[in-house]
Amino acid sequence: MYYNPYFYPYEYPYYVSAPRHHHSVHPGYWNFPHERRLEDFNVDGKRRLKDYGTQPFVININEATKQNHTYRTALWTGTHLQTTLMSIGVGEDIGMEMHSDVDQFLRIEQGHGIVQMGKSKNNLNFYRNVYDDSAIFIPAGTWHNLTNIGNIPLKLYSIYAPPNHPFGTVHVTKKDAIASEEGHGH
Repeated sequence: MYYNPYFYPYEYPYYVSAPRHHHSVHPGYWNFPHERRLEDFNVDGKRRLKDYGTQPFVININEATKQNHTYRTALWTGTHLQTTLMSIGVGEDIGMEMHSDVDQFLRIEQGHGIVQMGKSKNNLNFYRNVYDDSAIFIPAGTWHNLTNIGNIPLKLYSIYAPPNHPFGTVHVTKKDAIASEEGHGH
């Protein structure tokens, strides 16, 4: 057994604390049991998917990634790092892109896809099948694309260092993302 300061007899000397696990409230969703802010949660008990940067933050990234239904939602944007959640529809892709000064990490939480990478847009000589629990490392200056080849949405999160999108970015569809990036000179 491990030490937990919130269990009897430490929290309340006259009551036995019941376990805090409940089917709709996962203990990984708050930093400390007493710091659960209601405005950060939907009526179903799931955390709102919004940008929580630059404050300290803890979340069950697997559940949050699977909960996301937008093409891209920034979850945490700091000074040197950014995490976004993505959902790629069946047969769709992220789109050919290259970040000249940004390293990128992708982690697949649901679905099946193929990742392509290379030094130029016309020379993508790196191909790999990816699926649940795959980690993809994309060095700065590398052209890449990720295509959903499965029969369910491809759910993943992306970590950029340094941040690649403005604080609070939400792109409901890929079309929204393309329009936004053109507006920012990408």
